[in-house]
Amino acid sequence: MTTAPLDGNATAGMLSDVFTFEVTMARTTCAGCGATAAVAELRAYPRAAGTVLRCASCDAVQVRLVRSPDRAWLDLAGVKVLEMPMTDGA
Repeated sequence: MTTAPLDGNATAGMLSDVFTFEVTMARTTCAGCGATAAVAELRAYPRAAGTVLRCASCDAVQVRLVRSPDRAWLDLAGVKVLEMPMTDGA
């Protein structure tokens, strides 16, 4: 028996639990060199058009963030894995 997939709304509760953490405590694994570090340890380059976070080991771009008054764009293409701390109730 196969079950038809649900749409992304089915994950709303799960995802809201994940995205309520202190992001600087999250750890990234660089897709370029494989180094793992806390987001707080990445090199940040804030510019008018957005912010770029680079790996402290190899200088590869891990994260790009662009914001407007009503939305944000987050590119994690340079992150192989994002490890997030969960609350005690998770």
